[in-house]
Amino acid sequence: MKLQEYQAAEIFEDYGIPVVDSYLIEEPEEIKEVKRPVVLKAQVTVGKRGKAGGILFAEDREEAVDKAEELFKKEIRGLEVEKILVAEKAEIENEYYVGMVMDREKKRPTLIMTTEGGMNIEEVAEEHPNKIAKKPIDPVMGLRGYEALHLADSIGLEGEELSQMAKIAQKLSQAFDDYDSELAEINPLVSTPEGLLAIDAVFNIDDNALYRQDFEKSESKLVTEREQKADEYDLAYVDLQGDIAIVGCGAGLVMATLDSVAEFGGEPACFLDLGGGADADDTKHALEIIDMKEGVKSIYLNIFGGITQCDKIAQGIIDYGPQKPTVVRMLGTNEEEGKRMLREAGYDVVDGMDEGAKKVVKIRE
Repeated sequence: MKLQEYQAAEIFEDYGIPVVDSYLIEEPEEIKEVKRPVVLKAQVTVGKRGKAGGILFAEDREEAVDKAEELFKKEIRGLEVEKILVAEKAEIENEYYVGMVMDREKKRPTLIMTTEGGMNIEEVAEEHPNKIAKKPIDPVMGLRGYEALHLADSIGLEGEELSQMAKIAQKLSQAFDDYDSELAEINPLVSTPEGLLAIDAVFNIDDNALYRQDFEKSESKLVTEREQKADEYDLAYVDLQGDIAIVGCGAGLVMATLDSVAEFGGEPACFLDLGGGADADDTKHALEIIDMKEGVKSIYLNIFGGITQCDKIAQGIIDYGPQKPTVVRMLGTNEEEGKRMLREAGYDVVDGMDEGAKKVVKIRE
């Protein structure tokens, strides 16, 4: 579960992490007196909201009200803006990144730091891998002070900033652990004349642990309409930014399909996992969700029939009748019957995953 920024900031503040002064509004008229420049931040749980126009600046109250009215009318990457966080604009000297993630390979939480704050951490890893420092954390002992100090020192921090970063990292690690988090990050953590300050907050809680946490999915609109619909149908769906819809049965297969499409120059529009044992109705629901997304130019269904039966998936495709160019790859249980049904219905059926990826990229052009 992705928390809104203001919720994450409240957690950080509770743990003693210095956060920027801010307040939440749901109407433009709720803007308070502006004594110094402010930042208005749309509360939506998607990345790159700044590039999508979800972060605006104002010098006085009149301008802040105008900017708030502008934000409330926007849709940021499929999400309506229902709340805005109004924060004082910090006097930034440097920008850093500090985050806690669950490292699946090492099977333990990992602390990450870099001096390249304000950038997408994946981009930093790709462009400046030598500027990222990581420390796997013992799940029993937790993050110890000397480990946090060593990591801060390894990215070049000195003096008071080194000490402050280490303390913030320990508090972040503790919050991560207490809230059963999957991701907790501050990007950027900025240096100001008064010291380090968190001016952004990201916090994701493991859905499997929500029963023992105080957050409910109904607290706020955390997902797009398509993701909500997928949840109703018990399908796994994630919005992406491309124009090729990807559907499969099994998260690993869908991920491999995303990679294959990207390898041949395509940009996936979504991740949609039908799950094991999917039938015709599940397939129709998946195609219905895809039709809700604007900008989709083609669809790639990559089906492996284990407990899932290919002929039932084929029947769902035929019954729904997607209007966008569609490529299907099938392998496994009742494969030949499923292929026969689709070919007779005029669908493009392929045998290999890469073959399908090449074709779906080509037909969307």
